[in-house]
Amino acid sequence: MKTVNEELKNKLIDLAKNGKLTCAEAHQLAESAGVSLRVIGKAVEAAGIKISDCQLGCFGKYKER
Repeated sequence: MKTVNEELKNKLIDLAKNGKLTCAEAHQLAESAGVSLRVIGKAVEAAGIKISDCQLGCFGKYKER
């Protein structure tokens, strides 16, 4: 099993606000770091960060009112 890149994990922690990172921010970081979203997802999980404002509506962006 591969370990999570600590540098990437620390970037995520720095970017996260109140332990949350928007889906758009995760996509931007993946692109700028040259890694897949799967790698970002594993780093997010390892850092204990939650994804918010999901562009697919999975994590709170399009909640019913």
